Amino acid sequence: MIITSPHNETLKQVRKLAAKRERARAGAFVAEGEDLLEAADAAGWEPRARLCVAGSGLPGTEVEAELLHAVSQLGSGTRTLAIYDQRYAPAATDGLTVHLHGVHDPGNVGTVLRAAHAFGAAAVSLGPGTADPYGPKAVRASMGAVFATPLVRAHGGVGDLPGATVALVARAGTALPRLGAQLADGPVTLLVGAERDGLPDDVVAACDHVAHIPIEGESLNAAMAAGVALYELRRIHMVTSDE
Repeated sequence: MIITSPHNETLKQVRKLAAKRERARAGAFVAEGEDLLEAADAAGWEPRARLCVAGSGLPGTEVEAELLHAVSQLGSGTRTLAIYDQRYAPAATDGLTVHLHGVHDPGNVGTVLRAAHAFGAAAVSLGPGTADPYGPKAVRASMGAVFATPLVRAHGGVGDLPGATVALVARAGTALPRLGAQLADGPVTLLVGAERDGLPDDVVAACDHVAHIPIEGESLNAAMAAGVALYELRRIHMVTSDE
């Protein structure tokens, strides 16, 4: 059976899930494109519904191409998409956690997810004012990491985050590589703030450590800074584990 009507209920749901309010209400989100859906398959995620362009040979319910393109959030349309349940872990307790506070840009949120997966973070924690990680831009920017990296909703304060807490602040505190000995053992949570405003003063004050990335230029964007810091923290743990 091929879907030939724009009034099909699954197509209607795909359109609705472009809105954050509907994603929150339904507890669902949409991923588009073969690469993302392959990443979901590899991570063992079962979709609520999976659609593909008629005649494409891809798995899923076939849809007339123009109808699938009409509900796509991609400018060029898509050959396939799927609806998935949102997943949130109850808490992050071990290893390395990235906590995002007020990171409004969904592209940055998705890129941090990608970096967290690449450098073996145990979870990404979502604090106040952070963009929806299941929004279309964040899901695309994650390049599939949204299916592989646990997400945690952080409702409490800094004291509820696992392990030693490190506030990443431009040109403040200790250069991150110099914190190695203090962060070598046990869980660590890296806190990253918005690109323009950074972390609030009260959040920084509540952290165990304040650190910066030594750079020559003016600044790094939030996602790039998080990626560099994650690499350094991963390196610290790998070096100390080899000693």
